[in-house]
Amino acid sequence: MGMSTNQPAETARHAEERSARVAVTLFPLLILAGGAVALFFPEPFTGLSPFINPGLMLIMFGMGLTLTLPDFGLVVRQPLPVLLGVVAQYVIMPLLGWGISAALGLPPALAAGVILVGCAPGGTASNVVTYLARGNVALSVAMTSVSTLLAPLFTPLLTLWLAGQYLPVDPASMALSIVQIVLVPVILGLAVRALAPRLVDRVLPALPWVSVAAITFVVIAVVAGSAEAIFSAGLLILLAVILHNGLGYALGYGAAKAFRLPVPSRRTMAVEVGMQNSGLAAGLAKTYFAPEAALPGAVFSVWHNVSGALMAAIWRRSGAAADQVEEPAPR
Repeated sequence: MGMSTNQPAETARHAEERSARVAVTLFPLLILAGGAVALFFPEPFTGLSPFINPGLMLIMFGMGLTLTLPDFGLVVRQPLPVLLGVVAQYVIMPLLGWGISAALGLPPALAAGVILVGCAPGGTASNVVTYLARGNVALSVAMTSVSTLLAPLFTPLLTLWLAGQYLPVDPASMALSIVQIVLVPVILGLAVRALAPRLVDRVLPALPWVSVAAITFVVIAVVAGSAEAIFSAGLLILLAVILHNGLGYALGYGAAKAFRLPVPSRRTMAVEVGMQNSGLAAGLAKTYFAPEAALPGAVFSVWHNVSGALMAAIWRRSGAAADQVEEPAPR
């Protein structure tokens, strides 16, 4: 009897896991395809800009649906790794964005866009990438959740501090936008999960695909609106993004190693620090700065999913005994 009671839940979990694996494998290809189509044939998509923020809200609502209150229990049980991860997220990436912008001598709008990507919370695909990389999924979920909930406070203040020299920043208005785009949808998703868990369990396998579709849509909308600027400054932006993302992975891993966290947690920290909610950064940049300021976020959205998938594949194939840690499927 016990076996038959647990069977539907097990089946649902395996379906979600399988769906997540396929989604994270095809995700970079879909993002690349969407970005390329919008870049070379922007005209049909130039009217999509007003729908960027609703698309982001859908992504964050989906993230909220995957969370449960016990996911936050790790913050209480093991506060040091979560705190270390969130501090690394809001120290390493903003300062890297500022340093790379200065080192490459980026124009003001592009510099502000790179810094804003650095000041954004962790990326929504990081939990699945962590799972595929044999990282600590529970820690990944806790870090993404906490950094997302803190975004209305830290993202505007850090952007004001580091990007204010390039372009005017309205932190209060930006904070309100982040509350509307990020906080409200996540809390709504949490509430729906708590009130209708069985219904949400049925749709969980489809959620990775909803996120993939929504993020691809956001990338297409941003790239189409800035196609000319990408052609004129594309290589410089790509260099800035590759440096930002790669150094984020390296310094995130290094910070975890310095605090003697186990290998799976080091991988988690690398992914969480290096992968940003760059769609949010692109949307905010388009709203508060200039169209070209959204370019770093758009390019980062493509690149970090490609690099994250590659890194996960490499780590997953490295068969060290220390890495073989049993983890729950990503939520």
